[in-house]
Amino acid sequence: MKNDVKHSSTKEIAEALYVVNRHAKTAPDPRHLYTLKKKAIQQLIAQKHAKKIGLHYSDHPKYSHQHSTLLVQVANYYFHIPPRKEDFQALEHLGNIDQSYRNPKPSLSLSKAKKVLYRYLNWEEDSKVKAEQRNKRHTKSPYNNPHYAPWGQLVSWEQKDRRR
Repeated sequence: MKNDVKHSSTKEIAEALYVVNRHAKTAPDPRHLYTLKKKAIQQLIAQKHAKKIGLHYSDHPKYSHQHSTLLVQVANYYFHIPPRKEDFQALEHLGNIDQSYRNPKPSLSLSKAKKVLYRYLNWEEDSKVKAEQRNKRHTKSPYNNPHYAPWGQLVSWEQKDRRR
């Protein structure tokens, strides 16, 4: 994957960001998805494929304190990420978020969206994330224990040792 050339268009990356962001909002542990989104947007800004628009007040205050988020445009999609200190001096504050605007809906699965962003960022898919997903699917059953005998079967200690 490290040798892949970045073939994704800005529109395809924007669609992938939308899908990842949408899933992160409902995920039980969204940290990896939000990190993926933030890093991709920062790289798009650095490469001048995304544009910082301004600052918005967040709809979800932290610790009962109002804070701002940075509005970024990627292709015809808009996203919010945490602002940096220099953003407060350089950008206009736009007030509250416009609730009437909605991003276009792409038809892309989460796994494909993540692959697009991994390829764009030149990341290997996190082996820890892969291992967690594998472990969720293949949980060990107590019935595979060599010292377990199904109900109604009597097994002597000698037989249990041979089952290993």
